[in-house]
Amino acid sequence: MTRRTWPLLALLVCLWSAVCPADGRGVGPVNLQQVVRETERQFALSMAKRDFAGFQTFLADETVFFHGDREADRGKAAVAARWRAFFNTPEAPFSWEPDTVEVLDSGTLALSSGPVHDADGRLVGRFNSIWRREADGHWRVVFDKGSAVCDQIGD
Repeated sequence: MTRRTWPLLALLVCLWSAVCPADGRGVGPVNLQQVVRETERQFALSMAKRDFAGFQTFLADETVFFHGDREADRGKAAVAARWRAFFNTPEAPFSWEPDTVEVLDSGTLALSSGPVHDADGRLVGRFNSIWRREADGHWRVVFDKGSAVCDQIGD
């Protein structure tokens, strides 16, 4: 290498380390928002593809999924047991898509939220999920709670 090549190489190494950290997870909330949004889409796709085993891979071991107003299933096994029924038909009974994703600056927790549609495409609710980036680098749902569609208050 020549003397002129070293400064260019040093600049490239600095840029590379800023964009691609050693853990390979990306930097900054904007990039993590994209990662969580895509993870949520893959989670929803497991329902659309009727892939129950795939669905379970998105659940944290200590996940809590609310059903009804006040009751919740606690733990991956309990959530999977309740959700198994949603995978028993050839067509998915509902679908969802994130329209809001926010990630803590620490990059450890995220919120995803969006509309839920029934099999005919009618808006029936809204989901709210809290995701946690686990030690293995994968994002998994730790809390999930849906709500019914209601009239908007004000503009």
